Amino acid sequence: MKFLPSQLAFLLGEREMRRNVAALLKYLGLLTATVAAFSILFHGIMLHEGQEHSWLTGLYWTLTVMSTLGFGDITFHSDLGRAFSIFVLLSGIVLLLIVLPFVFIRSFYAPWLEAQMRMRAPRSVPEGTSGHVIICRHDEIASGLIERLEEYAIPYYVVEPDPAVAASLHADGISVVAGERAASVTYEALGASRARLVFANLDDAANTNVTLTVREVAPDVPILAIVEDEHSIDVLELSGATHVLPLKRELGEHLASRVTVGTPHAHRIGRFEDLIIAEFPIENTSLPGRTIRDTRLRELTGLSIVAVWERGELLPAGPDTLLSPHSVPVVVGSEEQITELDALFVIYLPNDNPVLVIGGGKVGGAAAQALRDRGVKVTILDKDLGLAEELGGAADRVVVGDAANLEVVTNAGLPDAPSVVLTTNDDATNIFLAVYCSRLNPDARIVSRVTKEWNLEAIHRAGADFALSHSSLASKSVLSVMKAAELVVLGEGADLFVERVPAVLEGKTLADSGIGARTGLNVIAMRADGESITNPAPETQLLPGTDLVMLGTVGQHQDFVQVFA
Repeated sequence: MKFLPSQLAFLLGEREMRRNVAALLKYLGLLTATVAAFSILFHGIMLHEGQEHSWLTGLYWTLTVMSTLGFGDITFHSDLGRAFSIFVLLSGIVLLLIVLPFVFIRSFYAPWLEAQMRMRAPRSVPEGTSGHVIICRHDEIASGLIERLEEYAIPYYVVEPDPAVAASLHADGISVVAGERAASVTYEALGASRARLVFANLDDAANTNVTLTVREVAPDVPILAIVEDEHSIDVLELSGATHVLPLKRELGEHLASRVTVGTPHAHRIGRFEDLIIAEFPIENTSLPGRTIRDTRLRELTGLSIVAVWERGELLPAGPDTLLSPHSVPVVVGSEEQITELDALFVIYLPNDNPVLVIGGGKVGGAAAQALRDRGVKVTILDKDLGLAEELGGAADRVVVGDAANLEVVTNAGLPDAPSVVLTTNDDATNIFLAVYCSRLNPDARIVSRVTKEWNLEAIHRAGADFALSHSSLASKSVLSVMKAAELVVLGEGADLFVERVPAVLEGKTLADSGIGARTGLNVIAMRADGESITNPAPETQLLPGTDLVMLGTVGQHQDFVQVFA
């Protein structure tokens, strides 16, 4: 009840609602006049029949007939009176039972419910809130980022201009604040000056407007803005954005980094201090069918296999883990050790045929350009006739046609391609193409983008060896900016995690801790007093105050927190 005055004030303050109330009052006036007219006619017909009743009785009869109650205690005896009764009854059905509820619900009740819902959406963050992340729109990218922020217990707030949508998000458990994205008062209510980061995930023009607005309220808060057109990077930086993320270009470049072409070699996917994190496909080498112990990799190079990708699933690596043709081991070591690993593969025949990129949009163009910068030959296949001239500089050859046509893909070089990069913007198309390409060229490494993270399993089942979504890449980029750390893109759901040694493990050795056995995480480094130990030995003791740097999936990290909390 305490919210009723504010809800009524909100209702009456809107122009459309005032029009609705005026329409409702007009209808009620019409209904009142109709009832009065029927009451007067009732008296006239009753006098004609020789009956006399009070004015209150006339009103009583009119309402009982119009509402179809019809008690039958007052009746007409003539055909004229009965015809009048039928007319009043039909009028009541239309005016009272059909039109009145519709007008009332449409003009007053539904807007009142909507106002009640809108009033539930918060207009500001709780007093004293600080260290939070402000997200400018709730979309697929924001959903993935919110999951990561919740995992790290970092508060966040989404800006939503529509109060009804904000109320719906609030009901779903999303931290949201209703307000216009381009209004400085919104960011004052969000406590932007005390925020850890503002994430502008709108279009280029809107992101520029948001950046300028935030800078009025919070001159020093970091702002990370996504950019669609790379020509807008300078504009956003001049507007005050601290970090600008050309997401589609970055996605294309990360997909290109997973391409296998030429002599087999390790893909360097990240760095942690002096450690290089890399992965290497073993298809077309002598390693499939061996256990990790039998590879003698640690003995030959000093590298440790800390995990193995199997069709998109990151599995813990043990000495007896059997490697399949589709296994992609993940290793951690120094640059010299990674170089020694690459030297082991020079004995295998290289495949220097052009890489086939299917999809010539911004992601496909960025992937092709990244490959060309590495000296790799690239063929782009797309349906758009206008791409041939536009992508001439990003590819050695552009083939126009349908990738589902056998003659077209054969002409594009699929049967001999060492790798295929799927970059269309439709997950269903990429899944179809993954099946198609893996059947036509079983030896090709298939790298694909996905839009919806829930399609990851499907794309890997279809034959893709590696897949990455733009939402996952954006989430990792935001977290790397917040941590002031180098971006490491291991794959969907996998990451590096830093945790202080739990009290229950203090004094134990790494082997006795059971971290790997109970959670699947791999400890790749330990930090204490500014010094780091990389690839710690099993007998390394876990001392209080030491940070564990672990590699694994989000689920494995959650298991670590639950098991050793």
